[in-house]
Amino acid sequence: MFNPIAGSLWRHRCGVTAALLIALAPLSNLSAHAVITASSLETNPIKPATTATVALYFNTHIELALSKVFLISKGDIHQPVKIHNGKKPGEVLVALPPLTVGDYALKYKVFAADGHLTEDIVYFHVAE
Repeated sequence: MFNPIAGSLWRHRCGVTAALLIALAPLSNLSAHAVITASSLETNPIKPATTATVALYFNTHIELALSKVFLISKGDIHQPVKIHNGKKPGEVLVALPPLTVGDYALKYKVFAADGHLTEDIVYFHVAE
């Protein structure tokens, strides 16, 4: 025999559980991806006609063997650049060739230590 009170209680519990899962889902996604927390571009602008190293600081260790960084210049030209680990966990060093004055970007595809892929672009300007 169907008990309307038990059925109502069951639907309420399912609704509460679903609401909690939806509310907590964004938190679990944040911890599963590599996010840039800072970069040396903020404090050390790139000077023209000089090789430079840019430090990107991620919130987790990056698997460099599975990661790539491209320098994007005028005309949407993508040039792969060399990367290596910095001294701190999550620090990735990007080697840049000499650049002329103008707007550039670093497009990165990195794998966090837990295997999640993160892709984004960091824009910067080279000025005298």
